[in-house]
Amino acid sequence: MAKKKEQPTSRHATAEEQNVVGLRSMVVEQPVTETLESNFMPYAMSVIVSRAIPEIDGFKPSHRKLLYCMYKMGLLTGARTKSANIVGATMHYNPHGDAAIYDTMVRLSRGYGALLTPFVDSKGNFGKVYSRDMAWAASRYTEAKLAPICAELFRDIDKDTVDFIPNYDNSTTEPTLLPTTFPNVLVSANLGIAVGMASNICGFNLQEVCETTIALIRDREHSILSTLPAPDFPTGGEILCDAAEMETLYRTGRGSVRVRARWRYDAKAKIIEIYEIPYSTTAEAVIDKVAELVKAGKLREISDMRDETDLGGLKLAIDLKRDTDPDKLMQKLFRSTPLQDSFACNFNILIGGTPKVCGVGEILEEWIAWRQECVKRRVYFDLQKKKEKLHLLNGLKKILLDIDRAIAIIRNTEHESDVVPNLMIGFGIDQAQAEFVAEIRLRNINREYILRRVEETGELEKEIADLELTLRSRRRIENIIVKELEQVIKKYGTPRRSVINYDADFTEPEEEETVPDYPVHLFLSREGYFKKITPQSLRMSAEQKYKENDGPSQHFETTNRAEMLVFTDRQQVYKTRAADFADTKASALGDYLPTKLGMDEGESVVSLVLPGDGSGHLLFFFDNGKCARVPLESYATKTNRKRLTGAYSDKGALRSVVHLTAEQPLAAISTEGRAVVFNSALLAPKTSRVSQGVGVMTLKPKYRLDKAMLLSDTAIVNPARYRVRTIPAAGALLREEDRGEKQLTLLDEL
Repeated sequence: MAKKKEQPTSRHATAEEQNVVGLRSMVVEQPVTETLESNFMPYAMSVIVSRAIPEIDGFKPSHRKLLYCMYKMGLLTGARTKSANIVGATMHYNPHGDAAIYDTMVRLSRGYGALLTPFVDSKGNFGKVYSRDMAWAASRYTEAKLAPICAELFRDIDKDTVDFIPNYDNSTTEPTLLPTTFPNVLVSANLGIAVGMASNICGFNLQEVCETTIALIRDREHSILSTLPAPDFPTGGEILCDAAEMETLYRTGRGSVRVRARWRYDAKAKIIEIYEIPYSTTAEAVIDKVAELVKAGKLREISDMRDETDLGGLKLAIDLKRDTDPDKLMQKLFRSTPLQDSFACNFNILIGGTPKVCGVGEILEEWIAWRQECVKRRVYFDLQKKKEKLHLLNGLKKILLDIDRAIAIIRNTEHESDVVPNLMIGFGIDQAQAEFVAEIRLRNINREYILRRVEETGELEKEIADLELTLRSRRRIENIIVKELEQVIKKYGTPRRSVINYDADFTEPEEEETVPDYPVHLFLSREGYFKKITPQSLRMSAEQKYKENDGPSQHFETTNRAEMLVFTDRQQVYKTRAADFADTKASALGDYLPTKLGMDEGESVVSLVLPGDGSGHLLFFFDNGKCARVPLESYATKTNRKRLTGAYSDKGALRSVVHLTAEQPLAAISTEGRAVVFNSALLAPKTSRVSQGVGVMTLKPKYRLDKAMLLSDTAIVNPARYRVRTIPAAGALLREEDRGEKQLTLLDEL
């Protein structure tokens, strides 16, 4: 009985256990590499190939679907229609939301102004590319059609020039590429962000691109820079053209183009008018930055700035204070605002379905090869059509020999279905020829009509022979491409919008001395707290305040305009100035540099260096006993970069940084308590910042180099005991009198 009483409990437990086992069996262990390969990789490839990266015709799939839908709607030659109609029709090809489709159309429109050669002839408010706040109207309010230049996108698209594929629901077909008669891939600016890669193509002038393509077809060794000197941006601006940088961009497909705003000065009203800005910024971004600098007291020459943009175009007005030099002010604005900016280029396009970063010459070569294939397919299509027509006329020619017999055959045939077979038997022609003869209207069964049609055979034979010759001749195909390019130049060529400045000074201009200059004392603690204190404040209260377990690390006497290099434990250096920090008191903790300079999480300060005039060397001492001597000029930058990565070697932990302006004795101390004194001349300079350096101390396995400094900054009273002539050396144990640290007092500092 006890066994029977326990049975339900046992059965219940068994069922629970079975449920647990069943749940466990549903969990399938799968390696992360297999998950990435089976799940993530298809998604990544889909984004790259089918969404974000443009192809050789210069379009992404979303662009191509929209334009082709508008073409099928008859908007190339017809009147404009509501944008909402276009968006709705495009959803037959592009299964994304209507907002995404409308955004695509806005970017291609003339009103928005993002392209040098817009493809959508728009009417209504389509916003402006140079304004972040000027939003475009809803699709139900605007109208659009295809711009005339779209005729060059769809020329002969119905002649098998490109492949067609089914749309997403197999209800219709769409082209895989558009047979553009000009290299639109370089003419239209394009930005795409895929998975693991991106593309950013700047626009070039249509006329210059076509002329360069013609020159390349004629001479494969043509210098591209001679006919395509620089990009061209829809918003205009002034391109600061560096021949070396431009050559690198054209060769590799990667680089940057520096663009600055164009302006004029109204001396009577004392107003600067900015009427063109870089393509990569907006009017609101410029105004916000100028307002920030004015508020910070760094632009005292400006009394007011406003946006006076109207139907005539962009205009930013700046009111100047009395006796302000407009040229000097604009140079300052170029340095500190987006009025001068760089457009980063990455010519990543799909070639045969594979993403590839190409130079300008390589892109044009790929386009020429692709265009040759399109022209060949068109010629072959025309050739086949003419051969079919000639074949039908040859059948009609045989009927000419005995028209009455043909009529008699048709008349004496009892069933309609037997007409074509009887004509085939009676005249020895094939089914297509017989069908053609049978479809001739009764009024055309006369000798004059038939003779006139037969006479076409001679002309057709000549045309067929010419087309066959064209298919076999590369030169003829290239001549066709050249002729089409010349027509594009004649119809749609426009002057450059961006002015090219070949005489620009690419050295960083010296900043106007508007920062007040006065003596200051700089203090850095071991935890990374920084203080800037004036001598007057230091005399009033010299007692420094630090956090618990923190203390003094470095101290400098300098001026408020001094530059500073802050080295961290992540092989990075941050460039800043003393003027960027507010004056404080000794009783304050100061600014926490990792937060103030925007350092990475967990990054800490190792040393502070004042570069001065940039002369001398920096000595990097690592815990493995090595030291690298690097010229200080290696840390000079031509731009206002605030952070430099790869500042020193990552093969050891950085313990000390010494700024050396002349050969001096140095002291290195290990955690064992040993010291080595040697002359800095034993350290040879290295050309690379990431040099591992040379050995200074020979360390036992459990000890590391603790610190290093100039001998004059140590408390060593008997340097001869620790001095060595060659390095590395083990050093000698510090005596008691040499162990004390040199203490700084207020009297010493003042």
